[in-house]
Amino acid sequence: VQLQASGGGLVQAGGSLRLSCAASGFTFSAYVMGWFRQAPGKEREFVAAIGWDSRTYYTDSVKGRFPISRDNAKNTVYLQMSSLKPEDTAVYYCAARRQRPGVPLTTYDYDYWGQGTLVTVSS
Repeated sequence: VQLQASGGGLVQAGGSLRLSCAASGFTFSAYVMGWFRQAPGKEREFVAAIGWDSRTYYTDSVKGRFPISRDNAKNTVYLQMSSLKPEDTAVYYCAARRQRPGVPLTTYDYDYWGQGTLVTVSS
C-alpha cells in the first residue's frame, strides 16, 4: 500500500494550493480517504474526508475553504485549499480507511497513511 501526497509549498496568506494524494495497492474506490495535518508542537488533527459515495466531512475551521474531492479512475484524492491563513501551516497527511460503520474523524479511524507534504502560509 502506498499513499503519495504532493502539492505542498510556501504561499502567502489568502493564496491557494491543491494537494494531491495518489494511492496504490488497495481498492481505492472502496475506501474513505482523509486529510489530516500536524503543526509544529501540536497533535495531528482531522481536516477533511470523503467516502466511497463522495459524502464529505470537514473540520469547522476549513469548511468552505478546503473542498475535498476524489477521482476513482486515477486513484487520487485532492484537497483544494483557498483563502489560506498562517494557522493552516502544517504538514498535511493523506490517509485511507476501509469502508466500515462509523464516522472517520480521528487518526484511529484510518488504516493507511502517506508521508506528508508541508504547507507553509506566510503572513
